[in-house]
Amino acid sequence: MVSRRQFFRGAGAVTAAVSAASVSKVALAALPEPVLQARPDTMPPLLPATGRPYKPVVTLNGWTLPWRMNQGVKEFHLVAEPVLRELAPGMKAHLWGYNGQSPGPTIEVVEGDRVRIFVTNKLPEHTSIHWHGQRLPNGMDGVSGLTQKAIAPGKTYVYEFVARRPGTFMYHPHADEMTQMAMGMMGFWITHPKSRHPQISEVDRDFCFLLNAFDIEPGSATPKIMTMLDFNLWCWNSRVFPGIDTLNVGLGDRVRIRVGNLTMTNHPIHLHGHEFEVTGTDGGPVPRSARWPEVTTDIAVGQMRQIEFLADEPGDWAFHCHKSHHTMNAMGHGVPTMIGVDHSEVVKKIGKLIPDYMVMGERGMADMAEMEMALPANTLPMMSGQGPFGGVEMGGMFSVLKVRKEQKPGDYSDPGWYRHPRGEVAFEWTGALPEPRRFAAEGGGSMPSQAPEGASTELRARKPGGNGNKHSH
Repeated sequence: MVSRRQFFRGAGAVTAAVSAASVSKVALAALPEPVLQARPDTMPPLLPATGRPYKPVVTLNGWTLPWRMNQGVKEFHLVAEPVLRELAPGMKAHLWGYNGQSPGPTIEVVEGDRVRIFVTNKLPEHTSIHWHGQRLPNGMDGVSGLTQKAIAPGKTYVYEFVARRPGTFMYHPHADEMTQMAMGMMGFWITHPKSRHPQISEVDRDFCFLLNAFDIEPGSATPKIMTMLDFNLWCWNSRVFPGIDTLNVGLGDRVRIRVGNLTMTNHPIHLHGHEFEVTGTDGGPVPRSARWPEVTTDIAVGQMRQIEFLADEPGDWAFHCHKSHHTMNAMGHGVPTMIGVDHSEVVKKIGKLIPDYMVMGERGMADMAEMEMALPANTLPMMSGQGPFGGVEMGGMFSVLKVRKEQKPGDYSDPGWYRHPRGEVAFEWTGALPEPRRFAAEGGGSMPSQAPEGASTELRARKPGGNGNKHSH
């Protein structure tokens, strides 16, 4: 990552053309040097060295964009450009983003700040940036053709406005959205309150990330931009499990998590082991009187939901989208259900033609997480990830909240797997099973049923054998 010292050197290294019609004379005097970041790791919070102080956020598998102060104005520089993003170890994708990443860096400001954002276009087509949820002058809203001319390739435009209200917002193009958002162009914007706010609590940990999705065929690296529903990679900040970092907090910490949804469907985000409250949307803080406890909150398209909870249960707690197909990778939508189908005879015939043929789906899909089956290059297994007790059998929108007594304030490092106290792990029962106590009226319906006309059809379920073989050869 470019250092803060390099960032403050000035504009000498910037050579992008500037659109004079859209940049003031003050801004033209000193264009800030863009800061780039290529690593997919979760970067430490960026403590403000200039401007008004605030408690910064941590962007999951992302980072916060540095700024400089110029005569009381907080200046940023975003570069729209093609990027190479690692979705998880073993797979990289050719995306579009900002400053070397998809999503782009998080922008953090304080309520009342005057903000100036330079946007340089290094894409092969024109673009713009819409500041999703912000109150600002109409001409700064970033809708190409409606509120501004599109930013042509090689040009730099500037947006300038006052951050008028605290909250969590997003930014994304409003130019060729079908292509540019499908290719990963988006980012987060946080406006911190300038003073204590009656509806905004002080927290110990503050995380944020975006929900996004791609359709990348196995063996390829560029998303299909015409897909509307059947995406096969469901991401948090353009990462999929097991490539999504864990959220590491201290026991007793008050935790805030801000989640924005820029996919094309809703996501019920579910946290294990704790209850939370939705304390904010992209419309602003939720009044305390309107909150209620939840363990799952649905985030619709174009929405942000801010949740808060007390991390008072130690352990490794799953945190994921509750749509089961969204916790899988590279899924094939046309795969038939083969559960209970006897493959034994057909395997013998196919095996003569294809010696390495494997039975798939006869017992369910869990076997696929364990098979050492050859995959196309640059393709992730559908289910993967190893935990302390074996395969986690997840993908996509899945991570872990790690709550530890020994996690110190400001320490976001991974503490490793949780060490369960003796007697607090489910175990295999090997003793005799007690006879169940049954009610005398058990089995009776609420009313007699009428048998259908004609002969009945017997359905037989094929049960797995006890030989322990996973695959036929």
